[in-house]
Amino acid sequence: MVEVNFAKQLKEGTKKSHTMAENTSFVSSFLKGVVDEITYRQLIANFYFIYHALESEMNLHKDHEYVGSISLDGLPRHDALVNDCKYFYGYNWKDTIRPTEQAQRYVNRIHEVGNKTPELLIAHHYTRYMGDLSGGQILKGIAQKALNLRDVGLEFYDFPEIEDKKAFKDSYRSIIDNLPIDQSTMNAIITEANFAFRLNMYMFEEIQGNAATPLIKILMSYFKDFVDEMTYSKRFRK
Repeated sequence: MVEVNFAKQLKEGTKKSHTMAENTSFVSSFLKGVVDEITYRQLIANFYFIYHALESEMNLHKDHEYVGSISLDGLPRHDALVNDCKYFYGYNWKDTIRPTEQAQRYVNRIHEVGNKTPELLIAHHYTRYMGDLSGGQILKGIAQKALNLRDVGLEFYDFPEIEDKKAFKDSYRSIIDNLPIDQSTMNAIITEANFAFRLNMYMFEEIQGNAATPLIKILMSYFKDFVDEMTYSKRFRK
């Protein structure tokens, strides 16, 4: 019997996209510890909408022959993100938060896939959770230090039901390998996973751009004040 190794195909098939996502200016800055609370809390708000969509679709298709196999306990992030949103936005967080345009685009795609081709939810599930269990753990420490957080605002990164993350990821890959799918379906999942990485990149770039807006406004204000002062000074000398 020939070993198919779908998990390896998925990893190799998204390697370039994964690297590109890690090299966005937002992630690069994050890894260097350049994180501000306004940007970070928008990221958490975006994640709330994204994971709410993904986990809702996963629950709707829990009996699907492919999707149900990876609906594993310990992974859902919804409740953790609710608690993080409460910390960053307060008791009325649900009336306060809004997804950015690219986050909404991401959400729409998840629902579209769930409605038309639910097997492709595997791509979004893999892209998000495998990243959370890997690089996400590094980001937790960086965010904690940069934002001076203690035991609050970081539940998104905590997986209390998963004691051994490496063993869990190995088990997850084994499930992917044993999915009763053909190569054509696997190719479609890889294509969708690459699109999922791009959706993440679009969102990161958007957040980075939005983060720069207040700074630009401040600089423009200073520049205007400087010009006004110089103009007044010249008039006074005359």
